[in-house]
Amino acid sequence: MVNFNGTLHDSSSHLLSIENRGYAYGDALFETLKVVHGKVLFWEDHYFRLMASMRIMRMEIPMNFTMEFLESEILKTIEANHLSKATVRVRVNVHRIEGGKYGPISNDINYNMVAERIEADFYTLNEAPYTVELYKDFYVAPGLLSTLKHNNKSINVLGSIFAKENKFDNCLLLNTNKTVVEALNGNLFLVKNRAIKTPPLTEGCLKGIMRKQLMELIEKLEGYTLEEAPISPFELQKADELFITNVITGIQPITRYRKKDFTTEVSQLLLERLNTKIRLS
Repeated sequence: MVNFNGTLHDSSSHLLSIENRGYAYGDALFETLKVVHGKVLFWEDHYFRLMASMRIMRMEIPMNFTMEFLESEILKTIEANHLSKATVRVRVNVHRIEGGKYGPISNDINYNMVAERIEADFYTLNEAPYTVELYKDFYVAPGLLSTLKHNNKSINVLGSIFAKENKFDNCLLLNTNKTVVEALNGNLFLVKNRAIKTPPLTEGCLKGIMRKQLMELIEKLEGYTLEEAPISPFELQKADELFITNVITGIQPITRYRKKDFTTEVSQLLLERLNTKIRLS
């Protein structure tokens, strides 16, 4: 079942036309949520990121788009798909209504929600080999738009094809300044000695929800320091540990980059703290 503007439909067919601005111009935003047995993880952070992104995109925020309303719509969608007692991935899509060319005729929006079952209730550490490479065919532009979850994801799509063709598990993206920004599907953290570094938003990385959660945990981690600073490609092979974060996977350790193998000690420690935080919230 698909939720389109609050109405449930059996299928997504015939809901979006070829004139849809998300399709025609990438004039759309989305949020990817993890919902565990009816509890939306980090819902407040997701909600405020979506509202801030809509303002940046000059979309009209409906009066009824409260945190409570959208959460109830998410849970309604999950229930309609008989997934209330499961762990679910929900994608909330917001697009400007049809009309106009580059210049829209209105800033009003439509929204839709889709849900699918996923396996793990809590976050687990994938300790299987996980190899990455730099993707250098195209570069991320530093700036505010790059921090949004919008539908202009051509670099991520092409990077994913490159990774598959070359048998990598993921790729790291560079910005136009040739510093490392993030992975194809999440934010990047680098550990060297007891210092943990992640690129600042000004580098063009996604304003990740899991990034925010882990930064809060790292700041409370005794014996470790956290720094938001650009990461040079030369730093990757000197690191002790690299890991990728997103709200669905949690923490994905990188085990190998080129000829360098990495440990997973900090990843394991943070994952334990993350699951504890979720249980207590």
